[in-house]
Amino acid sequence: MAEEKRYKVVIIGSGPAGLTAAIYAARAMLKPLVIEGTQPGGQLMITSEVENFPGFPDGIDGPKLMQDMRRQAEKFGTEFLMDVVEDVDVSVRPFRIKMSGGEILADTIIVASGASANWLGLESEKQLQGRGVSACATCDGFFFQGKEVVVIGGGDSAMEEALFLTKFASKVTVIHRRDQLRASRIMQEKAFANPKIDFIWNSVVEEILDVAKNEVTGVRIRNVKTGETSVIPCQGVFLAIGHTPNTQIFKGKLKMDEKGYIITEGKSTRTSVPGIFAAGDVQDPTYRQAITAAGTGCMAAIDAERFLEEQAFARK
Repeated sequence: MAEEKRYKVVIIGSGPAGLTAAIYAARAMLKPLVIEGTQPGGQLMITSEVENFPGFPDGIDGPKLMQDMRRQAEKFGTEFLMDVVEDVDVSVRPFRIKMSGGEILADTIIVASGASANWLGLESEKQLQGRGVSACATCDGFFFQGKEVVVIGGGDSAMEEALFLTKFASKVTVIHRRDQLRASRIMQEKAFANPKIDFIWNSVVEEILDVAKNEVTGVRIRNVKTGETSVIPCQGVFLAIGHTPNTQIFKGKLKMDEKGYIITEGKSTRTSVPGIFAAGDVQDPTYRQAITAAGTGCMAAIDAERFLEEQAFARK
């Protein structure tokens, strides 16, 4: 990239939000550029089967869905760049985007870099992702009908996951490193009242079993007060220790909440900087679904198109 290229629309991220934005922007003849990031395709690339995306009554493989969306965006003229954004200068027009491979200019930017689930950092956890280990009960709970599962966490999201999983699982065991929950009182009361939910306190998961069998058979836990270890049999493990939005490069540049989620205006995808829009999990701490991400990707593309039209009209 010897010389700086200028694009009408640059999309940061290539998950459902980014690729949907690309499809809409490309069909509007805006010739968007998608900067794919460290994980092209987003979180669905580690999801073995997607059963709740409309239009696929028999389900679809996560990576296959993202490949098809990418192909569709490419068909309409989207350009793709395998690189990572290191910095964005939002004080100049056009915006200046710095990557490891060089710099480009953008009249508008759609931030669709997603959010990353917080993991324990265990090797067994990594190897069993998509094989019984999940960070999304809404996405994967259906696969655990009649099975025993473990939920790790103690906040509202952990209680929401546990309660949701009782619709499918025969037993849900919540493992928390403290002796009381951090969840709101109403969420605690709901969880304590549910006969399918058990609690194990003052404990951490040290290993997820069984990598050798390529499936989850249980978790090895350690009591943080006594040091005693034990194995809890289960067929599924759900991490509910939060998500971190991938918005670090915009810290201090775009208005965010205390957790780093980009704040958008009203029912739009507009951010605090005119010409920059946010779609998907970077601005959604609540739903975090592929279909909602895709919906906001569509909105962001339309918002960007209208912004460009307004700018062109203002210059006349």
